[in-house]
Amino acid sequence: MESTDKLTDTNAVLAYLYETFPLCFIAEGETKPLKIGLFQDLAARLADDSKVSKTQLRVALRRYTSSWRYLKGVKAGVQRIDLDGQDCGELEQEHIDHAQQTLKEGQEKAKAKRQAIAAKAAPKKPARKPAAKAPVKKDRPAKPAKPAAPKINYVAAKFDELKQKQRVSVKLGQNPVPGVITDIKKEDIHVQLDTGLIVKVRAEHILLS
Repeated sequence: MESTDKLTDTNAVLAYLYETFPLCFIAEGETKPLKIGLFQDLAARLADDSKVSKTQLRVALRRYTSSWRYLKGVKAGVQRIDLDGQDCGELEQEHIDHAQQTLKEGQEKAKAKRQAIAAKAAPKKPARKPAAKAPVKKDRPAKPAKPAAPKINYVAAKFDELKQKQRVSVKLGQNPVPGVITDIKKEDIHVQLDTGLIVKVRAEHILLS
């Protein structure tokens, strides 16, 4: 008899998806971009499955689509696929650009972290004797500082300011994720993120730039 215990670990949920939908969720190697709105199809297909909740499915899907392996597969000429591995249309350029930028930022952060760990673990060199003082040189004029990159100032959105097809950002984790409002139902706002994932949030999670 099949166990009815719910899967609460995200890795366990992903493993379940790899097993249940092997043509859609690729466990190893190159992945393919997922159909826009795939979460709704996934929730409907697993509606009677007691092992996974919608919340856990959403978290697992977000981890899958934010992995480097997935982002590398979001490129020109590639077709999106549905749960059965069927093609669902080519990617839009803005989705490709966003995926590549996200991948680049993630790789740069990981590289900086590795360098910091290596520097901390490196053995300290013995202190050297103070060198003879060099002749004092005349001060050179300081180089002008480079202008800092412009910082986006986000403001919290009000429900009555929001409308369909409006560009917004959604608070997901530390960095806001850009997207477009696709539908507004009562207090729930449906936003299609640039990664292709559609999320349902309240107005307090919406940011305007």
